[in-house]
Order: sequence, then C-alpha cells, then structure tokens
Amino acid sequence: MSDVVKLYDEADKLKSAGNLDEAVAKLEQATALDDNYALAHSALAVVLQRLGRHEEAIKHAVRVTEIEPTDPFSYTALSVTYQRAYAGTNEMGYIRLAEEAMERSRMMSQHRH
Repeated sequence: MSDVVKLYDEADKLKSAGNLDEAVAKLEQATALDDNYALAHSALAVVLQRLGRHEEAIKHAVRVTEIEPTDPFSYTALSVTYQRAYAGTNEMGYIRLAEEAMERSRMMSQHRH
C-alpha cells in the first residue's frame, strides 16, 4: 500500500471518529506527496466544509475537476461544495457557481450515452 493511500485510510478513520482537524492534517500530507490524488482532495473538500472552511474546501473540489476533467461526478461534487458554502455563508455568488458546475456535470453525462 502506498504512503498516500495509507494516509488517506488514517484520515478516514480520524474523520469517522470526529477528529476533523487531524483528518485534515493527514489528507494534506497525502496531497503534498501526490497532488494528483483526487480521493484525498475530495475528502479534504468534505472535511474542510464541515469545519466551516468553505474557501479551502472549494479549492480542493476544483482540484478534483482538474485531475478528473471528464468525470461528471467531480462536477456534481463541486456543485454540492458550492451549495454547502452558500448555506454556510449566505454568499449569493455560490448559487450561480453551483448551478454552473451542475450544468457541466449534466452535459458531460449526456455526452457519455
């Protein structure tokens, strides 16, 4: 098992136990070792969001779309991240960004069939 996978697994256990700050630290170590590890960026988006760190969460969700630009789910996840950022901040700009990401996901899904 590679170091990044080991760090991800440790972070997942910490997240499940409610140790969110420690989970973030492990995930950040994983992305420092391999910035193309989409799973760790995706998990960071979720955990940072739970901590109310919306701007950071969005950066990681965007990174997933850069790593996996043809995966509609990465845009769906980005849309959800924007929606949660709106819920946490009432910043209206997040609504438009969430809609754009969801539309991109829908378009990609249609082209796959």
